[in-house]
Amino acid sequence: MQKSKPNSDTTSEPSPGIVPCRAGINYTIWERYEDRLDKLVEECPHVRIGGKEGAKSSRASEHKHRDEWGCLWHFPGMGLDGQVIEAPLDSWDKFDAWEPPSSAERVTAIREAAEERPADAPAPGAGTEHGFIFLRLTYLRGWDNFMLDVAEDSPRLYELRDIVADYWYALTEAHLDCGATHLGAADDLGMQDRLPISPASWRKLIKPAFQRVFGLARDRGASVSLHTDGCIVDVIPDLIEVGVTTLNPQDLVNGLDNLERLAKGKVSIALDVDRQSLTYLGTAEELDAHIRKCIRTLGSQEGGLSLGWGVYPGTPIENIEAICRAMQKYHDMWAN
Repeated sequence: MQKSKPNSDTTSEPSPGIVPCRAGINYTIWERYEDRLDKLVEECPHVRIGGKEGAKSSRASEHKHRDEWGCLWHFPGMGLDGQVIEAPLDSWDKFDAWEPPSSAERVTAIREAAEERPADAPAPGAGTEHGFIFLRLTYLRGWDNFMLDVAEDSPRLYELRDIVADYWYALTEAHLDCGATHLGAADDLGMQDRLPISPASWRKLIKPAFQRVFGLARDRGASVSLHTDGCIVDVIPDLIEVGVTTLNPQDLVNGLDNLERLAKGKVSIALDVDRQSLTYLGTAEELDAHIRKCIRTLGSQEGGLSLGWGVYPGTPIENIEAICRAMQKYHDMWAN
């Protein structure tokens, strides 16, 4: 059977049974272990290993940034994500004077870019920021305020949700009008062992917004991928119902057995390999066994599985090598 091409992009169509694998390694690790990692790239041609370019990213150095929604972020540097340190709507008294970003300018830019695109060039996909609906509400209100809003079933929270959803609906529609065939979204919905709000509250508050935006894409024939960290077991069926076609969940916090039961064969699974415990503390033998189990449990001869692993400072180089070697070793398990 035909094998996948070395270092192929995981977004391309793989051979039957092939599990595309990638490892995104923080640039500070590259700086320390460049020779060993360069050798690992050669040793594992079927694993897309990257991250060296992160030294040139805006997150390479510590800084603060206020986004278009008015949230002030602190980024600690080292290529790491930031957190909101100032919520623009920490009091509902500020709501009437607050100005959300206008979608009009971005819609115009999307349409102008499409007009300038060569006729034979593929249309770019539509995409949301990381913090699509749920997280954006927590950024705008602050975590504690948001949780109280949910508990009180605040009408203003629903009004705010609709403002956020309207924004992404308009941008998604513009991309689809210009030929996009895919929507990628990201919204961390879970904690370590459950949702931070009840499944019933999630279905009342968050699900309709997902349904509206994802439904637009699906009605227009586009596929929908969703990245979401944390334990999302309670709402996986809901995510499939609202139109997700590729789900990017974490492995250990959700449980491979739960992902097999709820998602395998229903959506493509872009599995996020653990970065908190096993791959940080495990032995080479344990890491090899885990990657094999992931692929054995969620893979198939028909495909539908890919693996992604984010590697951050503090992860032993020996473990990085073990994981990438295991991905190389088992990526074609179902193709044999």
